[in-house]
Amino acid sequence: MAETPGRTLQEATEEGTGQGGQDRKIQVDNLTKQFRTKEGPLTALDRLSFGVEKGKFFMVVGPSGCGKSTLLRLLAGLEEPSSGSIRVAPGPPGKPANSMVFQQESIFPWMNVWDNAAYGLRMRGVPKREIREVVGEYLEKTGLTRFARAYPHQLSGGMKQRVALARAFANDPDIMLMDEPFSSLDEQNKTLLQEELLRIWDESAKTVLFITHSVDEAVTLGDQILLMTANPGRIKALIDVPFERPRSVMELRARPEYGSLVYQIWESLREEVEQARQKEVPR
Repeated sequence: MAETPGRTLQEATEEGTGQGGQDRKIQVDNLTKQFRTKEGPLTALDRLSFGVEKGKFFMVVGPSGCGKSTLLRLLAGLEEPSSGSIRVAPGPPGKPANSMVFQQESIFPWMNVWDNAAYGLRMRGVPKREIREVVGEYLEKTGLTRFARAYPHQLSGGMKQRVALARAFANDPDIMLMDEPFSSLDEQNKTLLQEELLRIWDESAKTVLFITHSVDEAVTLGDQILLMTANPGRIKALIDVPFERPRSVMELRARPEYGSLVYQIWESLREEVEQARQKEVPR
């Protein structure tokens, strides 16, 4: 197997369990999550420890069933750890700590594009004038200005995900949590949305934790990649992505060093994917 660039499991764990600097937005220490099933306790995550620095684009990659989405729900406060701890640094007063962008279509079908994008701001009681300015800005950035009065049933899948991005960024969270938001899109639309996300993120400097199955996507978008094992999810490696910013998706992918890094990570991930397949059972 090709050697994985970055740190070993032991090195990643030692770094993660340290107190870290003041710039860490997320600190996870010895996190374990178990679920009760008819067959007994099921361990989804096992002793994860890592930190996410302020303003970083942090990717989590692993095979199906390794607990990636469970990790995101724990970070969002939608689930409670079985053991270990999660520390999410508080954001500025009056602003949400995090916003989530989901894998499936998550915008409200009874609201038009404008109202969907404005939803979080309205729920926080932001003044109407500020809402108009902020929503207008993010609809323009996502190319949705002329669709402001359209309803979700009138939009393509890619456009719906652009609405979800506009809503998340407009709400101005301290941390963005993204659960495979582009996984259902064709490659052309996925590439365009990756470009848009990078452009908006470059301007906003948000801290992002992004779940993906795709090694290509992880290397394209990320500053660091947390590589997870097959179930139960553990840290296999923590990989630094060496490419400068700002990035152009297609220009980056044309570079030979990009292909080399993707190949090395995939070789490390392959055995975990094979293990996950062996554990599959008929439904």
